[in-house]
Amino acid sequence: MTQSSPQNLILVGRVAGAFGVRGELRIATYTEDPLTLTRFKALTRQDGSPALTVQTARVVKDGVVARCAGVDTKEAADALRGLRLYVPRAALPEPDEDEYYLADLIGLPVRHVATDELLGKIKSVQNFGADDLLEIDPALGGQTWYLPFTRAAVPEVKIADGVVLADPPALVGEPEGPESPAEDDDGERHYD
Repeated sequence: MTQSSPQNLILVGRVAGAFGVRGELRIATYTEDPLTLTRFKALTRQDGSPALTVQTARVVKDGVVARCAGVDTKEAADALRGLRLYVPRAALPEPDEDEYYLADLIGLPVRHVATDELLGKIKSVQNFGADDLLEIDPALGGQTWYLPFTRAAVPEVKIADGVVLADPPALVGEPEGPESPAEDDDGERHYD
């Protein structure tokens, strides 16, 4: 069996633990339809090695309960808790026009929508519980920063052109808009 390179794998679920005493697994799914997991021949680990083969599944809150080949006891199911499940990108259907997979954004350059200035490159897509965030590796080096993945901050994603256009919000402490005139001790305004 040919293994996929980790760059071509898409995270589709995570084993949450055992369900019952007969080796069934609770799997949190990251697909639009939780039963999509049953359509893949085999799920892999992040390194591309085989992880699970789903034989049957039923939908439950936050995912599926699945019976998988070779997992026959509660202990075997519990040992898989936390296992992340991937499929090759090629196994997924092509997205519709003007749609894309978040994984397709990784590595794309990010340019300012108004100035065309190169801001950096997308390192990852994160979600810490609220909305998706694009982790940006700055063009000029330095520490990565996060860009909210909202229509306001990212007005255009051009997958075919290989670019993301962004209008990042002002950083904390940075002035928004034109500078305010300074006041000196006598209360007069000066425009420097």
